Amino acid sequence: MLNQHTNAHWCVVNDSAIWLEGSNLPCGSAIELNLPFEQAVCIGDYDGFPVMWINDEHIEQTVEYTSLRDLLQIKEPLFLMISKAIQYGFMAREFRFCPQCGGRTQLNLNQIAMQCNECRKLHYPRIFPSIIVAVRRGDTILLAQHQRHKGGLFTVLAGFVEVGETLEMAVEREVYEETGIKIKNIRYIASQPWAFPSSLMMGYMADYDSGEIKVDKTELIKADWFNLDNLPELAPKGTIARSLIDSTLSDIKEA
Repeated sequence: MLNQHTNAHWCVVNDSAIWLEGSNLPCGSAIELNLPFEQAVCIGDYDGFPVMWINDEHIEQTVEYTSLRDLLQIKEPLFLMISKAIQYGFMAREFRFCPQCGGRTQLNLNQIAMQCNECRKLHYPRIFPSIIVAVRRGDTILLAQHQRHKGGLFTVLAGFVEVGETLEMAVEREVYEETGIKIKNIRYIASQPWAFPSSLMMGYMADYDSGEIKVDKTELIKADWFNLDNLPELAPKGTIARSLIDSTLSDIKEA
């Protein structure tokens, strides 16, 4: 049974950042690390030790936090565990009060959800489904500079799934809305939790069908077809965007 003397990895969360010692999670007992065990929640196991989540407002010491965005290239199991802790942290902040009746909530340790003290409704972490897609045309890939990426970085297209549509419908809609082109041969590749603050990215690849690029300026700065010889600055390694780009470029090389 876990107690304040149990050695564990500790995910101390501050918004979208985590406390690290060097490049690792702090590891030790709550007593050794001066952490309040009664405020911590076990959210899994990593490397033979339990992983405990706790929000930064519950600790007394001042520590240095590292953004999750700076951890994209760490081992995937560790990245996913940290992402889980950050999403739980967001849940605890988002549901301080019950959206249903307005009552004060508290953490239900058995469910890892926020429970209303008045109506007793449970509020679990919200996960927002999003799609991301790499589109290929012959020996080129469609890349875009998004309004939120003003530093010259190019990546693939992405967007949130709307109510009443399948993931494939969302892929087709987002590409058409943002660039004016139609696609075909839509196929699922992989997914990635994206805790900014709580998305789940479903990655796809697709082939160009028809149309000319007409950029939606509310979403994109520019978009164009790129081949292996004129690639711009790309999304960083560790993102599903970069994985889709690299897979598409690999397919182009092998064609």
